[in-house]
Amino acid sequence: METVIRPFHPTDTEAVVALWESCGLVRPWNDPRRDIARKATVQPELFLVATDREAVVAAGMAGFDGHRGWVNYLAVSPDRQGSGLGRRLMAEFERLLTDLGCPKVNLQVRAGNEQVIAFYEALGYADDHTVSLGKRLISDDDADARSNDGTDARTGPGTAAAS
Repeated sequence: METVIRPFHPTDTEAVVALWESCGLVRPWNDPRRDIARKATVQPELFLVATDREAVVAAGMAGFDGHRGWVNYLAVSPDRQGSGLGRRLMAEFERLLTDLGCPKVNLQVRAGNEQVIAFYEALGYADDHTVSLGKRLISDDDADARSNDGTDARTGPGTAAAS
């Protein structure tokens, strides 16, 4: 088996969503197809997939905001976990982020996911002793009603949809 790490292509969408679902990364409040579409507009070169005979077996997203790098949605097919593929993908993200001048990378793991926490600790990641807070600015449920410029497509320009 020859596994190739390469940038995401739009034709990978359904395979990536299926991978994320098989790894338990998808949550009802996050539409993975919308997350993919959003990533395609910001640093798409930091959205990677690993393929084996054209089948997507791993994927992840990274980003750099000028201060910190982030890795999100890293997933390795359950039958390939423990093969070193996750390490390879993280090493590639770290290389790409370093090339961009990124001094530090952060990631989030859901509380209680001890297997994934152990994976990252083995790669040198440590608990920063921080609390992660979040606020939803655009609900995926409301995204169909919004135009590309953020106005409410149901009521026209100058009117933002309430959420």
